[in-house]
Amino acid sequence: MKQVLLALAVLTAVCSSCADRARQVPGVPTSQVPQAGTIYITCNNTLSDAAKINAAIAGSPPGAEIVIRGHGLLNQTIKLLGHRAYRGESRTGTVLKQADGANLAALLASDTFLENKDYTGAPVSVRHLTLDGNRANNTEAETAGIVLRSWLSVIEDVVIRNMGGDGLRITSVSANGTGLKTSQVNGRISGNFITHSGRHGVFVEDPQNAVTDWTLTDNWIASSGIDGIHLDNAAGWMVARNHVYGVPQNAIYAHRLFATTISDNYLEGFGETTQAGTWYGIYATIQGDAASTIANNRIFNFKLRKNPENGSASTYRYIALLANYKTGMVSVTGNAIRGAGTDRETALHYTAKQSARLAVTSMGNAIEDIEAKRFVGDNVTLSSGY
Repeated sequence: MKQVLLALAVLTAVCSSCADRARQVPGVPTSQVPQAGTIYITCNNTLSDAAKINAAIAGSPPGAEIVIRGHGLLNQTIKLLGHRAYRGESRTGTVLKQADGANLAALLASDTFLENKDYTGAPVSVRHLTLDGNRANNTEAETAGIVLRSWLSVIEDVVIRNMGGDGLRITSVSANGTGLKTSQVNGRISGNFITHSGRHGVFVEDPQNAVTDWTLTDNWIASSGIDGIHLDNAAGWMVARNHVYGVPQNAIYAHRLFATTISDNYLEGFGETTQAGTWYGIYATIQGDAASTIANNRIFNFKLRKNPENGSASTYRYIALLANYKTGMVSVTGNAIRGAGTDRETALHYTAKQSARLAVTSMGNAIEDIEAKRFVGDNVTLSSGY
């Protein structure tokens, strides 16, 4: 009995300490903190909302969950401190909109991005809310919805819309261009709807080979200004089960594949622009020393099929691979490709740089309404596998 009473006393002391710590968060009444470690912030659709959110985050302890309620106007970027979880109450219940004329670099951004650190931020998660860039009334900045410069982080069930720049940017570069001296690995982007971005829906900005081994799965990416998914570095990434549509240039651009998987994506179209160029459903450059897989994707060009004369000065390649160095190795299997029946399309396009070689297992791909089923360049070896 004495042991039970002692345990209860210790538990009470710990809970009291947590409650006292929660009460110390500036601008957050105790009544809005129903349990230890959770901080509730209610937005009122006024220009004071951003300052209120940032003050609550700045005063929160590591391990806190920051819950944002209601509709808020943002006239300053929300700084995401690491070792914290951020969520709304639902995608329609929590909507954070950029205020007219704010012209922010981002609506939400990692602390190490804003503070120009040379190391990656501690883990964060962002869930269950909507970010609205209000692009029409913020024409002087290419605002991003989220700029993430943190490792082991999660973005899930978020709507990102009407951004002047990228919908979601994962970057190794800070606001003033400072690069990382650390890696930035093991994140997950899943179940988001990203629409009407001014540049890329999802952009991995990584000139340093730091942002590797993430997963990008089960997202809807619509009506981007340039590419649907654009990865400067695709090493170790899994890009799967995404639905991309309304793309002026490339549906998926993936540079530096190294043990990468691109699979089961539904790409409705690409090259939906009057600008002349060579456009890709999936464009991938391949590193040596590892092997990657491109499998079971469904790739179409419905708008070109409906209006074959559109983009008459452009070339369309549904899956295109280029080996960068040494021997790039890729398995390309089980993809379903249906073209528009023009003479400007190639289903599978395999090449290598002069000093490199590409080894491709290319089999079981269903191709229809494309005359040029496959192009094989110099230094490319085809195999049907074993």
